[in-house]
Amino acid sequence: MSKFSEVLTPDNAVLAMIDHQTGLLVSCADEHPLVVKNNIQGLCNMAKTLGLPSVVTASLADGPNGPIMPEITKILGDKVINREGEINAWHSSEFKSAIEATGRKKIIMAGIVTDVCLMFPALSAVEEGYDVYAVIDASATWNKTVQQASIHRLTQAGVKVTTWASVLAEIMSDWRSDKGMELGQVLADHTTSYNYVMNSYFARS
Repeated sequence: MSKFSEVLTPDNAVLAMIDHQTGLLVSCADEHPLVVKNNIQGLCNMAKTLGLPSVVTASLADGPNGPIMPEITKILGDKVINREGEINAWHSSEFKSAIEATGRKKIIMAGIVTDVCLMFPALSAVEEGYDVYAVIDASATWNKTVQQASIHRLTQAGVKVTTWASVLAEIMSDWRSDKGMELGQVLADHTTSYNYVMNSYFARS
């Protein structure tokens, strides 16, 4: 089966959250910071609901980049791989080993900033045979021009550029699945429009 048609499942994917650090987030302007934060929380809560393995990493956490957003560690736990200096997280043996240890070849990946922290490890992982889903709306960068340039380069390399809600729907697959309603609630909690859908449903129940 082509990797372009094989879908995400709770058993074949790992979540990688790369450099979502407070010092980097404040400089991002391609989307409102509150929207980005909400999308990041939605993605993390999806992974927690499904019990997906997750790998969180930071670059120079004691320096200007700052620590990982507390919203992420609150959901996924306090384990963070603090890289010694590698800009490309894939060049960190600890990060790469953590991904390999899951035995999963599909990586749901998000990072700040998009054109460096997300793009470089995504390209490296694809080169080594991984199927990478770059969650563009749970990532952020300096402006829309940089975001668009990053999307072009990612897609040219075979990375699947996607959104967190699309990932959730793909991995849920069926509302009748064991986690269907829980995932629906995650979607409602982090998207205004679907919150109204769920409210309407429960009002009729």
